[in-house]
Amino acid sequence: MRRWLGLLTAAGCLSSAVAVPAIAADITVTGAWSRVTPIATIPAVVYLTVTDTGAPDQLTAVSTPIAQSASLHQSHMVNGLMVMDAVASLPVAPGQPLILSPDGYHVMLEGLSQPLAVGEQFPLTLTFAHAAPITVTVTVQPMAYLPPASGGMPGMKM
Repeated sequence: MRRWLGLLTAAGCLSSAVAVPAIAADITVTGAWSRVTPIATIPAVVYLTVTDTGAPDQLTAVSTPIAQSASLHQSHMVNGLMVMDAVASLPVAPGQPLILSPDGYHVMLEGLSQPLAVGEQFPLTLTFAHAAPITVTVTVQPMAYLPPASGGMPGMKM
């Protein structure tokens, strides 16, 4: 009887392991950072890189406890001016890192609970269409910070 219970328990563990989306382990998020904000009423932005080594997915939402709202945006030039538009989701394709950077896609944080100071860290949760949510730690950098290999934001002097 004990042998059967052991086998059933092992089989149950195996079946629940299979129920977890395999794609979750195939997505990684790296390099999450934000810039300092002098006052809480100024929106903050978050930049990071999402890498997928499994099946295609979509980044569908973001959230953090330090802001009333967090949303996906895209910066682009219109008639010589940089504008930002909200986007519903972003594609995450295998072998094609999704880079959120000052000159493209980014996370917009509005209604901050307090200004962001250099060196502070806060959690950001990314929600995907198929993969399990991923929570990363965002580090606040100085205003002039540019990550390695970054060309900066076109049209802006840092």
